[in-house]
Amino acid sequence: MAVSRVSATEAAAALIARLQSVHGPLLFHQSGGCCDGSAPMCYPQGDFQVGEQDVYLGDICGCPFYIGKAQFEYWRHTHLIIDAVPGRGSGFSLESPEGMRFLTRSRLYTEAEEAELAALGEPPTGDVVVEP
Repeated sequence: MAVSRVSATEAAAALIARLQSVHGPLLFHQSGGCCDGSAPMCYPQGDFQVGEQDVYLGDICGCPFYIGKAQFEYWRHTHLIIDAVPGRGSGFSLESPEGMRFLTRSRLYTEAEEAELAALGEPPTGDVVVEP
């Protein structure tokens, strides 16, 4: 199995499924620290404009996950683990009314994972077409 740059916990997957049932296809963007700290933000696909300075990390639960390029440079040696915990989410993120919030946890890649990622090359930037 190929190394991934982002994954979701069971709690996050359950919250994502609930949000998908209400809002349809979703998109995540890892915030860079403005307004809502560094929380992962969840939007209906099409409500957040992905730009050339956004790095596509992969999918979680069928949802594309992006991070700003400058933020990616800080986190490039870590696997992001998206979790969901009780609390007030961002006013802009879909989970806010659910009494839950998404939270980013991380772990450093192993040397083997680092080598695999280096062989894969840089992740794409800009809007990536994700096949279902």
